[in-house]
Amino acid sequence: MTDETSAVVAHGLRKRYGRTSALDGFDLTVPAGSVCGLLGPNGAGKTTAVRILTTLLRFDAGHARVAGHDVTRHPDRVRTAIGLTGQYAAVDETLSGRQNLVLFARLRHLPARVARRRADELLDQFGLADAAGRSAGTYSGGMRRRLDLAASLITTPRVLFLDEPTTGLDPRSRNALWDAVRSLVADGTTVLLTTQYLEEADQLADRICVVDAGRVVAEGTSAELKSRIGADRVELVVHHAAQLAAAAGVVERVTGGPVTVDREIRQLGAPVVDRITTLAALLRALQDAAIVVEDVVLRRPTLDEAFLHITGHRAGGPRERTEVSA
Repeated sequence: MTDETSAVVAHGLRKRYGRTSALDGFDLTVPAGSVCGLLGPNGAGKTTAVRILTTLLRFDAGHARVAGHDVTRHPDRVRTAIGLTGQYAAVDETLSGRQNLVLFARLRHLPARVARRRADELLDQFGLADAAGRSAGTYSGGMRRRLDLAASLITTPRVLFLDEPTTGLDPRSRNALWDAVRSLVADGTTVLLTTQYLEEADQLADRICVVDAGRVVAEGTSAELKSRIGADRVELVVHHAAQLAAAAGVVERVTGGPVTVDREIRQLGAPVVDRITTLAALLRALQDAAIVVEDVVLRRPTLDEAFLHITGHRAGGPRERTEVSA
């Protein structure tokens, strides 16, 4: 995928606020028709990158193109091609849901009749038709977020920027928004999603870029990032603490890998390569050794573990300004 055919391209973006570096050589390439997740903690630079790419913020160095247009030289063309949903719903709470969407449509220069028709289509699509005549100020948080997303889709954008769109939403509202995003991508829209939620990135993103200290420190599919911390693992809990040592010996002999032991919860774990074959052999060996097992599970690495391995801290936790290598 070349820069010319990618929906979003950023090279060497830098942005400082006084002595604080918000972006420090930020690079990003997003293929058209895909979902790219920017994953990182608060302060990592995700929102700054989105504000730059959507022409809302000037940058100090580097260059960027969105939908084929240079964000500095042709900001109007970029704005025409994109949609944006920020961290907080940008709706007028005194207007009804329908009035909000009609207003946004008219600002997009749609004729009045077309604006009303498009508003009704979006209200129906996002499950807001029954509340269309109510003031947006009476909407729940999830309803306001859906209304905000609908407003960004008055005209179908080539590129949609979603900046932590599900923050504060209940699971039902979050799932509804995820479904809406999937539908957009199926119709050809490119989505750049910033999030602190590992599950959200896992669910939606074709590729994930881990952002820390103002730059991308790792990128790949969810599976590729998880593979950075090694193989799948087998974990088991023995019934008798006195059998931990014997069980550890069996696990090490069968798996051939280093064994971790948590004496407090009587749990052992080890990496495995051939999942099913190893599990079957391990259970037979434990039974032959008369070791009673309460629970056993084969587990793949999680995205949370991958993030911790790459950055040295968890996605939702505090971040130290240190140099991190991918």
